[in-house]
Amino acid sequence: MSQMYDYLVIGGGIVGASTAMQLGHTYPDARIGLIEKEPDLAAHQTGHNSGVIHAGVYYAPGSMKARFCRAGVDATLAFSRAHNIPVEQCGKMIVATEHSELARMADLHERATQNGLQITRLGAEELSEREPNVRGVGALFVSVTGIANYPAITVAMGREITAQGGDLHLGQTVRAIAERADSVTVETDMATYQTRQLVVCGGLQADRLARMAGLEADFAIVPFRGEYFRLAPRHDDIVRSLIYPVPDPSVPFLGVHLTRMIGGYVTVGPNAVLGLSREGYAKTDVSLRDMAAMAGYAGFWRVMAKNLSHGVGEMRNSLSRKRYLKLCQRYAPGLELEDLQPYPAGIRAQAVARDGTLVHDFLLKRTARMLHVCNAPSPAATSALPIGAHIVETLAG
Repeated sequence: MSQMYDYLVIGGGIVGASTAMQLGHTYPDARIGLIEKEPDLAAHQTGHNSGVIHAGVYYAPGSMKARFCRAGVDATLAFSRAHNIPVEQCGKMIVATEHSELARMADLHERATQNGLQITRLGAEELSEREPNVRGVGALFVSVTGIANYPAITVAMGREITAQGGDLHLGQTVRAIAERADSVTVETDMATYQTRQLVVCGGLQADRLARMAGLEADFAIVPFRGEYFRLAPRHDDIVRSLIYPVPDPSVPFLGVHLTRMIGGYVTVGPNAVLGLSREGYAKTDVSLRDMAAMAGYAGFWRVMAKNLSHGVGEMRNSLSRKRYLKLCQRYAPGLELEDLQPYPAGIRAQAVARDGTLVHDFLLKRTARMLHVCNAPSPAATSALPIGAHIVETLAG
């Protein structure tokens, strides 16, 4: 006999947990459940990211990314403090290492201003005073940027879900989704569930779950591995804030940066290399299913063709610690090869359209009884509470 829910969420990352929790807040008498195929919450993107609370500097004014990110900063800080989870607003330096980058830095300052952010522009001397171990010809300082423990936040959300009477169904893989006029049936490898409304926050499996549910998936997820190193303990105090390069607008990712972690150490990364497995975090992890899916998707070949030279460069950096070190030494010249110590990689679920266009903003698809979060790129962790609130409002409408 199947269990019946008012609201059922698939996906135990921070977006799915936030949504289920806020559904419980909004509808305290509703029956709410969450299904996650791993034995724990936050097992994939949420548990393998940089831990940064992003301010929203880079995002197009008026985009969902920009709006949700701005709201997410305060929401993440408040939730962390309410649940006694360590959090810190250390700020971020976006550093120009060459004079040729100053024009792009000025454009970035203008975009940040349009997004309502207060940003301080610094010259080389001011940068050196604030960050003695960082080299640059200028910088933008974003004071509201911070660092958080997103896995701990997600676990706390899970506790709230169960405290409100909701159910967490962990370790269950979804095998089938069928929408009908009055309900949606979800079959896992362990049970069958019915729900009046289904929310799917599938992350790295978003396209497959959409197709399983009968949606026309005009996108596919292409995984990109982000490789990090942890700096040697002697560099735990190398920076006071987060250190980012000025991004290249022709490249979809932000580049290697120095990140103070909530655990008191510093990481460098990530790069962005094509992943050969959606959920394989080691360089040697290969999924024939995932590789076949990419090879059979025209959008994959188009995006690879558009970014071939950059992709080759990223692969070379991945294969050579010396090349990776040079990226870091652009603004942290005191680092040496032995300072780059092993650290777990992450995988970014990048939605790619059929024409090879990268989907940069959040992408939601709605049917009568389902809402699929098809693309939730960075800053999804920062934005998880506003995204969850938006989903609850959308379902009510």
